[in-house]
Amino acid sequence: MFSAIKRFWQVIRKPSVHYSLGFLTLGGFVAGIIFWGGFNTALEVTNTEEFCVGCHEMESTVFQELKSTIHYTNRSGVRATCPDCHVPHNWTSKVARKIQASKEVYGKIFGTINTPEKFENKRLELASHEWARFKANDSLECRNCHSEESMDFTRQSVRASEQHEKFLVSGEKTCIDCHKGIAHRLPDLSLLAEGH
Repeated sequence: MFSAIKRFWQVIRKPSVHYSLGFLTLGGFVAGIIFWGGFNTALEVTNTEEFCVGCHEMESTVFQELKSTIHYTNRSGVRATCPDCHVPHNWTSKVARKIQASKEVYGKIFGTINTPEKFENKRLELASHEWARFKANDSLECRNCHSEESMDFTRQSVRASEQHEKFLVSGEKTCIDCHKGIAHRLPDLSLLAEGH
């Protein structure tokens, strides 16, 4: 055992061309911490409403629509921001979503959604991608705030209570199946029937 530790120590102290393996290992460790800290900081900075509204063509369109909904202003003062609904909370899904969102940055840079008119022309496509994402993850971002265990069906309207008990509790449907347009204006859905 002692000889194995001694050999390991000799390898670590043995110089490469100019530096010892121990120095290179320690340097790599420190560089990794700096890289990780920078990466995580960049991830968090891009996960704010200010970033979304400032860097996307959202300020004059969907952000204005959000302001008139209960998710923005309500009696309890709890407010959903862009990342609450559009960015998963767990780390690996968040990174994957950020990679997907890079296409939106591409759209801004290369002018595919850089005006309100162009954005409107892409609204159905953008919404469809979000709806498919919500459907695929069982409306996880909705469920981060709205859990069926916390819902008091007796305080809901008769119709809402019946629908939630029939579809939500059974798992037959997920939130986005019924609540498209809850925070943003719906695109022209007749275009879906036409195959656009």
